[in-house]
Amino acid sequence: MGKVAGRKRRRKEGRHVTIRQTYQYHLLMLPGFIILFIYTIIPFFGNIMAFQNFQPITGFLKSKWVGLDNYRHLLSDKTILVSLKNNILYAVISIVIQVGFGLVLAAVLEDIAFHKFAPTLRSIYFIPTVISMTVVCLLFDFVYNPQMGLLNSFLELVGLDGLMRIWLGSKKTAMYAVIAVSQWQSTGYVAMLFIVAIQKIPRDLYEAAEVDGAGKLKRFFYITVPQVRQMFFVTMILTVVGAFTVFNEPYILTGGGPGTATMVLSLHMYQTGFVKNNMGYASTIAMLIFVITAILSSVQFASFGTEKEDR
Repeated sequence: MGKVAGRKRRRKEGRHVTIRQTYQYHLLMLPGFIILFIYTIIPFFGNIMAFQNFQPITGFLKSKWVGLDNYRHLLSDKTILVSLKNNILYAVISIVIQVGFGLVLAAVLEDIAFHKFAPTLRSIYFIPTVISMTVVCLLFDFVYNPQMGLLNSFLELVGLDGLMRIWLGSKKTAMYAVIAVSQWQSTGYVAMLFIVAIQKIPRDLYEAAEVDGAGKLKRFFYITVPQVRQMFFVTMILTVVGAFTVFNEPYILTGGGPGTATMVLSLHMYQTGFVKNNMGYASTIAMLIFVITAILSSVQFASFGTEKEDR
């Protein structure tokens, strides 16, 4: 009887401990849920302003229900088309440079020939990632300066005066100049992700391919690329989502100009809501950004799920 009573007492104590631990876990998660609720859930449901003619100065008291008028205006807004074009251009170039060149850079740094210098080179390429984007933009604003900028000064020094431009003041070059800022900062981060994936590849595969006479190029395309395809899709989708939510670079460098040459969706949303005082239409643009990023995120999860099933 004593043993039975002891077991029951231990079970009760175990249940009390489990319940106490559950409460502790919930208590530790509470601050995260509060932050998520304030900064994500409330703004999401607050996007009902997309169906209203709402202005921050007058407030909700004088807001007017307009139904789908803001969405109709979205379809006829020429700035939206320019912004979408710039975001797509941003995404394409980012995939080619950040993901494509990042993978090549990671493969080179993980090559035996660079084994001694790899830690130093990884640090050098990763340093731009930890620098504030505001600082990076101010740095490139000086680089692109048409009179004293480093870029035009370098072109003049090497005798390429014909290539000198007002980089941020010309509609032909402004968007490419803005995009270049992100590539310089983010390529190192993507390369680090690929390095982690490459380090997980069994070395036996490379050794067997080398014995069979495969060169470095063939080992890269037939071993490295297939083995890191999961990371490839993840970095590609992250890069594209980042391209469709970019804000700092065009805002700081050009403000969307000249004209609307460097306008992107997030900057158009900001200017509509806080400069033109039309928060209802800004909420409609925000919903468009949400739909685009949600679709791209779904593609990412679908790709990841497919990779897991294949294994």
